[in-house]
Amino acid sequence: MSQPTEQLPQAPPNSGPGNRIAEFFDFAGHRTNFRTESLAGLTTFVTMAYILIVNPAILSNAIFLNESGDLFGELVMATGLSSALATLVMALYAKLPFALAPGMGINAYFAFTVVLGLGIDWRVALAAVLIEGVIFILMTVSNLRSHIVEAIPDAVKHATTAGIGLFIAYIALKGAGIIVPSEATLTALGNLRSPQTAMALLGLAITAALFARRVTGALLWGILGTSVLAWVLGVSPWPTGLMAVPPAPIDLFGQAFVGLGELFRINFWQMVSIVFVFLFVDLFDTIGTLTGLGSKAGYINSEGHFPGVEKAFMADAVGTTAGAVLGTSTVTTYIESASGIAEGGRSGFTALVVAVLFLASLLFIPLLQGIPAFATAPALIIVGVLMISAAKNIDWDEPADAIAAFLTIIMMPLAFSIAEGLAMGLIAYPIIKAFQGKTSQTTIGMWILAAIFLLRYIFVAGG
Repeated sequence: MSQPTEQLPQAPPNSGPGNRIAEFFDFAGHRTNFRTESLAGLTTFVTMAYILIVNPAILSNAIFLNESGDLFGELVMATGLSSALATLVMALYAKLPFALAPGMGINAYFAFTVVLGLGIDWRVALAAVLIEGVIFILMTVSNLRSHIVEAIPDAVKHATTAGIGLFIAYIALKGAGIIVPSEATLTALGNLRSPQTAMALLGLAITAALFARRVTGALLWGILGTSVLAWVLGVSPWPTGLMAVPPAPIDLFGQAFVGLGELFRINFWQMVSIVFVFLFVDLFDTIGTLTGLGSKAGYINSEGHFPGVEKAFMADAVGTTAGAVLGTSTVTTYIESASGIAEGGRSGFTALVVAVLFLASLLFIPLLQGIPAFATAPALIIVGVLMISAAKNIDWDEPADAIAAFLTIIMMPLAFSIAEGLAMGLIAYPIIKAFQGKTSQTTIGMWILAAIFLLRYIFVAGG
């Protein structure tokens, strides 16, 4: 196994609780110590704490009782609790320094495509996430992941990440009023002199500057900085408080089970498509993230194997299942964990620190509720920048890869649906390979997936 780039001092021996912690997380074997692991956990939390604001802001568009935003506090609770629980499993079961939270992109698919686009009740959508989590658990136990991975062309995998990034940025631009609907051109530039839009642009400049300077937690500081300016300038009202006892998630908890009773009453092809996209995005996002993080932390050996990676997949699957019960979209491993690894985090104690901080952050819900929606737009745009970089891994000189990838990327924002972009790519790839006379480069799994989505268009989406 390759060694981490930094040689860190071992924790000093003692006979107290610290020694038991060091033994449980194998500080000596990882050449780390309590201070290094704690700092790494804090760093990881700061870089991904924006999800406590952004995820509720996105899901509030679809999950509410009477009006958008009336369950924001409960959604913060669901986000924090699901993140803490999944990260705790990663810490104590997988013993890896990776943190988890509701995934960006898939939360947009949940809110804007499934609930608002297809008109499916949010409880039913949570039931679909619950089913996806259970399937992921079964796949992890039975190792079925490898067969599905082989059935998806690499070009479509990378394009899905890039397309989601473009989709997220499109949603952010629209929500901030930077682009607006137009009868003549479908979309057009909005009124940049509007206080909210101007503040969003200023926030984008602040966030981009912090990001360009590689400031730790740039997205979180960008959100908070934009919010403070909006409060001071009177563009948005001040928060009603700073800290409070968290609200009980009584309107969210267990609603996925309520939705199960309605899930199979919707169109069969819709149900299959929804669950498949949840599963697909979670599966490949997790595979890519764990591979990158494992390599950076020195866990992947010379043969390319990642010992114990199945335990990390199980933490992801358990997090998704528990998150659905708590009331949030798919939970996944966060690439922001790389910031903690860069600080020397090598054991599960790093993840344990992140989990504790997620729980502590739930005391600040009044502050989070006061953050205006336009203040999150800059963070979403930068997330789009990070995700669309996956397009560089596509072989644009290969026609099948290029066409399938382009259709996947462009259809996600234009059709306002991650599922439609994914379907286009999966249909196009094997067909173009056949036109090239290269059917040997396809698999039966590719053709099965293409046939499923093609039949969906013929019998459902086609009219």
